Amino acid sequence: MPATRVLRLLGAVERAGNLLPHPASLFVILALLVVGMSAVGASLDLQVVHPGTKETVRAVSLLSVEGLHRIVTSMVTNFTSFAPLGTVLVAMLGIAVAEGSGLIAAALKLLVLASPRRLLTTVIVFSGVMSNMASEIGYVLLVPLAAIVFAGAGRHPLAGIAAAFAGVSGGYSANLLLGTVDPLLAGLTEEAARIVDPSIHVNPSANYYFMAASTFVVTLAGVWVTERIVVPRLGAWSGERSEGEALNTPLTRAQRRGLAWAAVAAAAFAAVLLWGTVPADGFLRDAKTGSLLRSPFMSGIVAFIFLGGLAVGGAYGIAAGTLRRDADVVKAMTKQMETLGSYLVLVFFAAQFVAFFNWTNLGLILAVRGAEALQSSGLGGIPLIVGFVALTSSVNLLIGSASAKWAIMAPVFVPMFMLLGYSPELTQAAYRVGDSVSNVISPTMSYFALIVAFAQRYDPKAGMGTIVATMLPYTVVFLIVWGALLAGWYALGLPLGPGAGLVYPAQP
Repeated sequence: MPATRVLRLLGAVERAGNLLPHPASLFVILALLVVGMSAVGASLDLQVVHPGTKETVRAVSLLSVEGLHRIVTSMVTNFTSFAPLGTVLVAMLGIAVAEGSGLIAAALKLLVLASPRRLLTTVIVFSGVMSNMASEIGYVLLVPLAAIVFAGAGRHPLAGIAAAFAGVSGGYSANLLLGTVDPLLAGLTEEAARIVDPSIHVNPSANYYFMAASTFVVTLAGVWVTERIVVPRLGAWSGERSEGEALNTPLTRAQRRGLAWAAVAAAAFAAVLLWGTVPADGFLRDAKTGSLLRSPFMSGIVAFIFLGGLAVGGAYGIAAGTLRRDADVVKAMTKQMETLGSYLVLVFFAAQFVAFFNWTNLGLILAVRGAEALQSSGLGGIPLIVGFVALTSSVNLLIGSASAKWAIMAPVFVPMFMLLGYSPELTQAAYRVGDSVSNVISPTMSYFALIVAFAQRYDPKAGMGTIVATMLPYTVVFLIVWGALLAGWYALGLPLGPGAGLVYPAQP
């Protein structure tokens, strides 16, 4: 396709994305649509037979006195009992200490600046993938730092921006550690899965094995694209190196001391967790059965994210002098909570939409009918999974928020796939792949404009087309490679995480 046609198409996508309302407003609109659709569904007497209980399920109208009473009286509890809310807030409190103390910034800087030049691209992409455990830190710290480091090494800084952006955003969700996105998506998946099975539980670590393996696959793919496509296309850097050399400074003595203390604290924390989980009678295992899969450790993983961030971040802050008293710790937590204001607003309206959708039984009816259609089409297994990845990737071009998009899609696709015999964890994993790969070319991604601004420091003429043209190869390669990994994972029947299989109902 000629370049002009590509740019014209991307411009159309940008205009369409700009026409969409704010995600919070979008949920208000969707909630109102659900109320209206519930009345239509009830008047048409829409019904299906629940495949599990064999009971007849009918559409319930919310456009009635009883529906109004339920909406009004349940508005607060819809919000406070929304599964992702508490898990994200608690996890972010611990990460806030690690970030506010300077630990994450120092660790990323050490990882990037201490790397041999021949491994520079590998370290930057890998650091980008790992940074998404700490929310936006990769965008605001690693991306501009990568440009500076590349310039200091005599390489094109836009290639550094591309490599870091590919890891941070294109490799979003992949990680060797659990982060805030894990409990967030698991909570939404659990809410959706309970449309079919009210007793089901989706653990935040449900995709850990697959995402840990994805970390290395995405890193290698990102390095290949950078070195084989992006760097040759951009050519040699003819600009100044002084900026890179000036800012490419080693860690201070305080930062090194803080990292040493943080390493000790991390080792001690890991030792306690191993003490509680490795022995058959470990104190973090299930007290009755000794199981680790259904244990306080697994169900309390969010608490351990909080405690780990508090312990390691606190150790760094005390040693480096960035946390001098308890008020500094509280200040770091408070600052992080302030940034979650828009998230809380979004969650309030998302919670109402999800609750309305569940009350009306429309989700279950749509899932059963959709499952019947898919069964009759004969499409299943790998083609179905890959098709869902491609669909998610396309929707991501118009709705950038991973949580907002999944809150809309999960109530439809999770139950539908469950009725076809696929586990909620598998549907979530497929969603995470599709949501990640097109982030780097999505104008609606919240940090896209920031990446353009970073690029303009080195190329004043750089615009959206520059970034999209540079990042498009990453999207194509990530989609192929990561999609193939998921297909292979499914074909081999490997568990996606601790106790998280591929089929529903779960096999003993």
